Amino acid sequence: MTDVPLKSLGLTQSLQDSLDETTFTHCTPIQAATLPLALKGRDVAGQAQTGTGKSAAFLLATMHHLMETPVEDNKRGPWAIVLAPTRELALQIHKDAELLGRFTGLKAVAIYGGTGYESQRKSLDDEADIIIGTPGRIIDFFKQRVFSLENIEVVVLDEADRMFDLGFIADIRYLLRKMPPPEKRINMLYSATLSHRVMELAYEHMNDPEIIRIEADQVTAENVTQKLYHVPKEDKIRLLLGLFLEHTPERTIVFVNTKRVAEDVMGYLQGNNHEAEVISGDIPQNKREQLLKRFQDGDLPILVATDVAARGLHIPAVSHVINFDLPQEAEDYVHRIGRTARAGASGDAISLACDQYVYSLPDIEAFLGEKIPAEVVTPEMLVEPKPPKRQKRSASTRGGARKPGGSGNRSPRRRKQVNG
Repeated sequence: MTDVPLKSLGLTQSLQDSLDETTFTHCTPIQAATLPLALKGRDVAGQAQTGTGKSAAFLLATMHHLMETPVEDNKRGPWAIVLAPTRELALQIHKDAELLGRFTGLKAVAIYGGTGYESQRKSLDDEADIIIGTPGRIIDFFKQRVFSLENIEVVVLDEADRMFDLGFIADIRYLLRKMPPPEKRINMLYSATLSHRVMELAYEHMNDPEIIRIEADQVTAENVTQKLYHVPKEDKIRLLLGLFLEHTPERTIVFVNTKRVAEDVMGYLQGNNHEAEVISGDIPQNKREQLLKRFQDGDLPILVATDVAARGLHIPAVSHVINFDLPQEAEDYVHRIGRTARAGASGDAISLACDQYVYSLPDIEAFLGEKIPAEVVTPEMLVEPKPPKRQKRSASTRGGARKPGGSGNRSPRRRKQVNG
């Protein structure tokens, strides 16, 4: 945290009322650097590590503008749009928006693919003030004229680098071109890295943005203890089980590179008396939300995940991250182990370097600027596994989206209006 109090920023009273009922009192570095600019209506392109409070920065700036800027009575929202690369991140931002804006009367709606089509469409029919979602589903509803983008006043692009990785940039450009021109809106872009391609996007669709880079002393979180074990591929399950005997899996994420391996790992864990579930891209959305809630609540100690879970999840008190498979991209290693040691806590990141994925280790260590400490695998650490639990196959089902809303116990304040 910095020594900049949130109360010193002059936020609209309903937002300050929300903050007063939380533990948030001072700005993180990215908030201290970007919020004063955005609150004055300046465009911002901000770089900071994951888990540093970027979402609160752009949500507070967005809602402050909407509350303080009168709207003509013949105009209709949405007034702001937040674009995120994944459903999980969109849901987390929406949850944060409900918390921070619960006394404003502003309605934020989460729009994302995979589930809840009709319920999301209905929520848009009820006149949303802020749309938070993934590009594909937003474009779908926009082309059906469920809502208009002609009155957008604030645009936020979160995890911009990830948008490129997932191939969403054409969709992003399409949506931005359907909104008022950059000089007639506030534009905020946040990213873990402000690469050349991200900056090209910023200069093309923003109005002379202020570039803010919060450089960490080191690439990974300071309180993450990293370990590396060189192990043959055929011994990885044995070592994983041995690690769980050595470290109690209070709240552990095991990262793998493919869905097939995720299911194999889960089967072995369950077959050896470890409660574990898989989260990956093709799990139905309603089931994913249920699994994440169980994990966040502490009811599920082990989550086996592909990289769909590497970004955008704010899960408290993750004690261990285990890279069962080393990631093939160096940045993915940082995003994975960034799930632990959040908000000043400590955590352990353990990686298994097998003959299949060890080739990515030099790139990872070059990106980190340091060697990952290697530990010796002793025979005692290798546990002979019981047979894996066989998984039942079932047809995917569609689930409903969570309902937006959830105001506090005070009368909400609405946007000011002026006669048109």
